[in-house]
Amino acid sequence: MNFTESTERQELRAAVARLATSYGHEYYAEKARAGGHTTELWNEAGRLGYLGVAVPEEYGGGGAGIGDLAAVCEEVCAAGTPMLLMVVSPAICATVIARFGTDEQKKRWLPGFAEGSVRMSFAITEPDAGSNAHRLTTTARRDGDDWVLSGRKVFISGVDEADAVLVVGRTTDARTGKLKPALFVVPTDAPGLEYRAIPMDLVSADKQFELTLDDVRLPADALVGSEDAAIAQLFAGLNPERIMGAAFSAGVARYALDKAVAYAKERDVFGSPIGAYQGLSHPLAQIKIELEMARLMTQKAAALYDAGDDFGAGEAANMAKYAAAEVAIRSVDQAVQVHGGNGLASEYGLGTLLGAVRVGRIAPVSREMVLNFVAQHSLGLPKSY
Repeated sequence: MNFTESTERQELRAAVARLATSYGHEYYAEKARAGGHTTELWNEAGRLGYLGVAVPEEYGGGGAGIGDLAAVCEEVCAAGTPMLLMVVSPAICATVIARFGTDEQKKRWLPGFAEGSVRMSFAITEPDAGSNAHRLTTTARRDGDDWVLSGRKVFISGVDEADAVLVVGRTTDARTGKLKPALFVVPTDAPGLEYRAIPMDLVSADKQFELTLDDVRLPADALVGSEDAAIAQLFAGLNPERIMGAAFSAGVARYALDKAVAYAKERDVFGSPIGAYQGLSHPLAQIKIELEMARLMTQKAAALYDAGDDFGAGEAANMAKYAAAEVAIRSVDQAVQVHGGNGLASEYGLGTLLGAVRVGRIAPVSREMVLNFVAQHSLGLPKSY
C-alpha cells in the first residue's frame, strides 16, 4: 500500500493552493457578509480545470478520480475560501450524471461541469424525512411522456447560483405499487419550482434554500438513469458527497490550525512565545495528529470509491466524514482559544468559523447516523432504527 500521494496530485494541490491563497479569507468573508458569492474564484478555478478534474476526458474534464477533486476542495478550504457548492455540483451531480446519465445528458451537462460554467444543486432533504430516502414525500408521476414532480425540500445549498437542481423524488413501482427513489434534473427556472432563502446564523457565501415543487412538468429525459437503479444511483452520489465533506472539514481544520500555530509562535506574553507552553502546544499537537488521521481515512475512502468498491467506500467515507468534522470543530475552537480575545476579532478570520464547522457534524449526514452505520455495518450490531 502507498500512503504517499502521487506527484501529479501534490502538484495539483500546490497549484490550487496558490490560486485560493491569492483570494484569501478576507475576500471570502467580505463576499459572505455582503450577501455575495465567490463567483470570481469559482470561475477562475473552473477555467483552470480544477473543478472538472474528475469529469471524464471525453467531455473536457481531467479524467481523474474523486480523490483529486477532494484534494482541490481541501486546498480551497485550507486557504480560507470554502466553497460549499464544490461538495455538491462537481462531486454529487457530475458524478451521478457521468456514471448513470444518458449520452444526451452527458453531452448536455458534463462539459459545463468540466469548465465550471455549470452549477447544479442537490435536493434530497425534506422537512419531515430529513435525508431518509425511504420516507421522502416528493413524488414524480408520469403524464404521457412527461414527468410531473410535487413536493418540498429544505437546506438545499446554492440554488440561487445553480442552473438546475438534481432532485431526489419517488416514483411508483409498477410491480409492487410501492414508492422508490428516482433522480431528476430540474432547471431552476422551471415553471412550478419556487425557492426562498432560509435565514441562517452563519457567515457563508453559500446560502441555504427551501424548495417547493408544485406540479413541475419535466420532459422524459429529465430522469437520470434507470427508475429501477435509483438506490444505487443515489448512493453513487452520496459517497462522493461524504468524501468531499470530509475534505471540506479537513481543509477548514488546516486553516484554523495554521493560524493558531503562527500566532503561538509570534505572540510573546511572559518573555517567550506562548507556543512554548504545553497548555497550548499539546492541544495543537493533538489536533495535528487527529487531522492527519482524518486525511488518511479520506484518502482511503476516495481510493476505494475510485476503484469501484462502493460498499467499502461507503464505510470509509462515513468514518472520514465523522473524523474530519470532529477535528475541524476542535481545531477552530482551539485556534480561537490560542488567540484569546483576538480569536473573535474579525481581523483574524476565526470567529465566523465557530458556527460554520458545526455544520460538518450535521451535514451531509449527521454524526449520529454515521455512528448508526458503523455500529450496524462495521460491527454487526442490531439495527436501532
